[in-house]
Amino acid sequence: MDYIILLHSLFFTLAFADKESQKKNQNLSSNEASHKRLKRDWIWNQMHIKEEIDAPLPHHVGKITSSVRNSNAKYIIEGEYANTIFKVEETSGDVYAFERLDREKKAEYELTALIIDRRNNQSLEPPSKFIIKVYDINDNVPVFVQKVFNGSVPEMSPVGTSVTKVTAVDADDPTVSGHATVSYQVIKGDEYFTIDDSGVIFTTRPDLDRETQSTYEIIVKAKDAPGTSGDSSTATVVITLSDINDNFPVFKHSSFHFKVPENISVGGEVGRVKVEDVDEPQHRNTKYSFVRGDYRDTFEIVANPYTNEGNIRPKKPLDFEKVSEYRFDIEATDPTVDLRYFKSGGSRSISTVTIQVTDVDEPPVFTKLPYEFKVMENDPEVRTLGSVWAHDPDAAKRKIRFIRRRASPNGDYIRVSDTGIIQLPKPLDREFSSSYNITVAAQEILEDGRLSDRESHAQVHVIVGDENDNAPELVYPEEPRVCENAAPGKVIVRISATDKDELSPRGFFKFSLATEDSNFSLIENYDNTANITVKYGQFNRELAKIHYLPVIISDNGVPELSSTNTLVISVCKCNEKGNFTFCEERAKQVGVSIQALVAIFICIFTIIVLLSVLAMLLLLRKRHKKDLSGLGRSVAEIHEQLVRYDEEGGGEMDTTSYDVSVLNSVRKNGMKAEAAPSPYAQVQKPPGNITSGAGEMESMIEEKKSEADNDRDLLPYDTLHIYGYEGAESIAESLSSLQSGSSDSDIDYDFLNDWGPRFKMLAELYGSEPSEDFVY
Repeated sequence: MDYIILLHSLFFTLAFADKESQKKNQNLSSNEASHKRLKRDWIWNQMHIKEEIDAPLPHHVGKITSSVRNSNAKYIIEGEYANTIFKVEETSGDVYAFERLDREKKAEYELTALIIDRRNNQSLEPPSKFIIKVYDINDNVPVFVQKVFNGSVPEMSPVGTSVTKVTAVDADDPTVSGHATVSYQVIKGDEYFTIDDSGVIFTTRPDLDRETQSTYEIIVKAKDAPGTSGDSSTATVVITLSDINDNFPVFKHSSFHFKVPENISVGGEVGRVKVEDVDEPQHRNTKYSFVRGDYRDTFEIVANPYTNEGNIRPKKPLDFEKVSEYRFDIEATDPTVDLRYFKSGGSRSISTVTIQVTDVDEPPVFTKLPYEFKVMENDPEVRTLGSVWAHDPDAAKRKIRFIRRRASPNGDYIRVSDTGIIQLPKPLDREFSSSYNITVAAQEILEDGRLSDRESHAQVHVIVGDENDNAPELVYPEEPRVCENAAPGKVIVRISATDKDELSPRGFFKFSLATEDSNFSLIENYDNTANITVKYGQFNRELAKIHYLPVIISDNGVPELSSTNTLVISVCKCNEKGNFTFCEERAKQVGVSIQALVAIFICIFTIIVLLSVLAMLLLLRKRHKKDLSGLGRSVAEIHEQLVRYDEEGGGEMDTTSYDVSVLNSVRKNGMKAEAAPSPYAQVQKPPGNITSGAGEMESMIEEKKSEADNDRDLLPYDTLHIYGYEGAESIAESLSSLQSGSSDSDIDYDFLNDWGPRFKMLAELYGSEPSEDFVY
């Protein structure tokens, strides 16, 4: 076969080369002026070889031939697999394969053929590419794309339900008939599943039950050439049955017993009943219901969606003294079960539930909730409104004590006695609060006299009825004004009223003027308002710019109450259009409560008392100092401290440390002190002019020194400074007032006021006569 193909290739190559040679000769004859070399062509074609040839190597593939006639011609091949897998005979051009070829690894090879001169290795013809194709011989087994396949199908599915698909591939040439055809077969688990030629697996039974067997592991075989006994491969398929809701829940026990205290709250958990449902959780929809027994309205059973348990809860309070035990039957079912796949055995599961109620110490129970009482306001005769009552629900039947816990509004307005009597310590005021609420606690009295720590509460509401005890009041409008040239009948303002009491059922407020002697009139609107209008017109601003109009308002109550309110109306100037152009400002009325007035009065009274006490103390102190300044008193009552200055002194600013009025008064009265030995040294005066009366002054000073030294009981309170001279370094004259104070000079010393604050004291001493009340 290979030789036939080679001969055909050579024949077509020669024919093609002959045609080309003729064309070239024609072209040469038509162009004789040009000399060209004839082109030579390769005379071989595409090569073929079978894979896996069972013969000794090398295997002949084909032959490459050129039209070149040269004894030194040499054939060579180039390419990726040249001179390794494929080699060429240099002189003949025969190509050989030196390895067994596998089409599944590489189906064709591309090489390049060259013919060269062996003497100089120059190409005798251009290189030419050729292809070597490998023929398939069906030498591969179908192989599954994976070792293990997974599939899923709902349980109880009908026969022929698709489960999954497996795939096996054959590496042989699919264009060759029968080489790549794969057939499948279930070799394990064929009693439950089958497979077709495309690899799809189907069920063969309708009763595949997940609760019996949830997974199946089957083995599938793949082989090629159907009907033949060729080689094959296998794979494992794991098939899982998905769950459907085809089973009813079943109680785990035929009966359940629970104990619960009687004080369990409504909605609390009494106990849980458990069922078994072999379906998966998403298909467990258990519903519980009562089928037999009394008091089924006392409890309810709520299914837990996560655990599928039934939670028994009370729907109303339990009472051990009334019912100590409950017994009833309950049923568990699932309404979502698919009855097409329902298994026989009954759809009902019934269990008996027993609930035993235990006794506990319960708080007292009020016989009525809530309590409501009504009373009229300001009724002094009503002291008791009623009573609250509670009892001990336990068998002990203890006595009850009542206590007030909270009140609204807060305060001692309503009291509760130990026995539960609701009392009023004083009449109630509806205007303060129209209703009063208190919380009453009931506690049991134990055998030892103590109060139980368990208590119950009741709300007591007291509604206060209204009594007509408040007169209506005017709702003051904002600054009523009227034009001085207003026409009669002009509406000035609309007034209204308010009443702290409830509105009388007999009608509206009545408005009237306290006097008709005014330029105003009142017209009722019968809707709790009235209009104030101009009666005559033409107000005279020269006589009155503001009018005070008394208005009487009554409430039609029983008894009827009325009040007189003053409406302040301003008379204003207006333009031709009636717009206000000028109005006097008036003092705004400010309402102050009685409590505020009392507080203000107390503050004012306290301030007046404090000021009076302070003024009295100042007066007494001033009078006392005035008495000390007089010479009619004993000299021993004047306490002084002698300070000796034998230097210039304090200067101009030192004018507040002495008062010479006392010294002057001593000179005028000519007092003489008794001679007494002085423990102090004599004061040495500087030389200079000695003023008259210096001997008297010296005697008085010595007398004071002696008194201060000899009287140990008195303390020196005052300071006496002596300015006998101005000082050796001063260029000014003496500033001493000891002599000038007694002179009769008429010099006006008022100019000292213009010299500034430093001469203020001198201006006061010399500018006017010293006051007799001057305090030193």
